[in-house]
Amino acid sequence: MINSKTMFYIFIVFAMIFWGASWVNVKFLSSYVNEYELIILRMGISFICMLPIIFFLRHKISIDFKTIFLVLLASISLVSYSIVFFLGVDHGTAGFGGALVTTLIPINTFLILAVLNKKSISIKHSLALALGAFGVLTMLNIWSFDINEIFSIENIYFLLASIFWPILTIVSSKNTRTSPLVFTFYVYILSSIFISLFYVDLGVLSQEIFTFDYVFWLNLFVITILATVFASTIYFIGINKLGTNEVSSFVFLVPSSALILSAIFLDEKITFTTIFGMICTIIAIYILIKLFRK
Repeated sequence: MINSKTMFYIFIVFAMIFWGASWVNVKFLSSYVNEYELIILRMGISFICMLPIIFFLRHKISIDFKTIFLVLLASISLVSYSIVFFLGVDHGTAGFGGALVTTLIPINTFLILAVLNKKSISIKHSLALALGAFGVLTMLNIWSFDINEIFSIENIYFLLASIFWPILTIVSSKNTRTSPLVFTFYVYILSSIFISLFYVDLGVLSQEIFTFDYVFWLNLFVITILATVFASTIYFIGINKLGTNEVSSFVFLVPSSALILSAIFLDEKITFTTIFGMICTIIAIYILIKLFRK
């Protein structure tokens, strides 16, 4: 028999795979809807599905004014991330974007926190960051010295995504008065309202989506129910049961999942520079996490 902890590890592994798969899902969905329509579909379906989970886990749904302000900042960050995430995948490749962004996010988070907290960076941290920078530059294929390739529009979108997500993470970490699941629930609601008011005609969208084929609905199901609701819920429960350090180590599965799934479903080529650069950044992140835990 599989014990409960082992089963939970299996769930977390699948959650990380679904997060990696979301890059592939966006590539497919970009041929059906634009970035704003995808945001409202993803966030709208997700917060509706999260409501029964919140009640099942008996989380308090009330929030105070300070939390509302944090929700507002987090919503702006999430919408910004979602837009550049979509545009990057739409213009570029899902596998490369998934590998670059998910490995660059922890490094950018560390740097932003160091600046905000006015902390000096030790020699060990500097060496780890240098290795991470080398890995990122290798993934961007900077050694080819092709300016058009290095500063391509999709690379710019991916780099912006790797900045907006750390901002979202840092803002969300300031929430201490409600559960992360409830906080995320309100972020999804506010993001959906913002997009629906200014960018999307819900009447037109509701008519269009029912004309789409099974490919659309399958990818929408994966990116909302599996990659957002299931994966996020498992991640937050995992942090509560196993601790942040143990659960965060599973995030390393995301970039490799994005690369492998993109190769399988999108026939994208996995280049040596992408793999080598990803390995360098993962090692750098691992070192930073180890140093942070001391």
